[in-house]
Amino acid sequence: MSHRNARLSERGRQLLVERVCEQGWAVAHAAKAQGVSRQCAHRWINRFRAHGVDGLMDRSSRPHHSPRQTPVEVEERIVAARRQQRRGQDWIGAELGVPARTVSRVLRRHGMAYLRECDPLTGEVIRASKTTAVRYERERPGELVHVDVKKVGKIPDGGGWKAHGRAMGSTSAKKKARIGYDYVHSMVDDHSRLAYSEILPDEKGPTCAQFIRRAAAYFGGHGITRIERVMTDNHFSYKNSHDVRDVMEELAAKHKFIKPHCPWQNGKVERFNRTLQTEWAYRQVFTSNDQRTAALAPWLEYYNTERRHTALDGQTPTSRVSTT
Repeated sequence: MSHRNARLSERGRQLLVERVCEQGWAVAHAAKAQGVSRQCAHRWINRFRAHGVDGLMDRSSRPHHSPRQTPVEVEERIVAARRQQRRGQDWIGAELGVPARTVSRVLRRHGMAYLRECDPLTGEVIRASKTTAVRYERERPGELVHVDVKKVGKIPDGGGWKAHGRAMGSTSAKKKARIGYDYVHSMVDDHSRLAYSEILPDEKGPTCAQFIRRAAAYFGGHGITRIERVMTDNHFSYKNSHDVRDVMEELAAKHKFIKPHCPWQNGKVERFNRTLQTEWAYRQVFTSNDQRTAALAPWLEYYNTERRHTALDGQTPTSRVSTT
């Protein structure tokens, strides 16, 4: 296949053939005139005599036989897993018993977009969101924890639009109906990625303070007995609440705030919120809000003890903390 520095393009090969086969040039003279070796000239002339003009066209450099190529069945399973689970190469590779690099090549070969370019809920390609180029990780559990609140729309009895389609919200009465929100409070340890979440009725200061206290107790039961720093955004419930301030003093923890309008600085809990949405809130169809609420605790147990975490080299969050 020709490249930008090739001496013989398709037109150059045709000219070589014309000089030798029609004008009677010696092969050596024609080769010298076009700056190629006699062997190269003979190869193109022989290919022209065997296949005609089509023999002068570029051919694929792909080998005729690839005994180590990934089987078609495995490639189909990789692509299906990506579409259904919307997970990365490390997770898919471990799940199917295929090297992560092979999974990456298969996904690129099939034109699958990167996860960072896709909507986490639908899998549709969207514009990538802003991220920070500086990755950090604290050296020990409890050195820094991230706290945030995620609002999730409640599910009406009998199921919402995900169960019955968009048409269920077509009437004026249904559009005006106010179902409300669940406020999912979460705490994530920076080093181990151990996570704890609760669904609470609001995000007011006293509610946030009580959650932080219970989350610290949960972390203590998993070996993180000392929380040194708590990072949050600048929401008034965190910044202006005396209750939150009292809890920080009780835990002897320093309260750190991210820079305004820079949510990626609290990226670990923000990323956990996205995982929470895709793998718990919107992964399956729930027919009631209570049903979804009841599914949170089992999913959290799975997340902390079984789910492989890419940032932990495929290990679970509990593998980085000690309960002794």
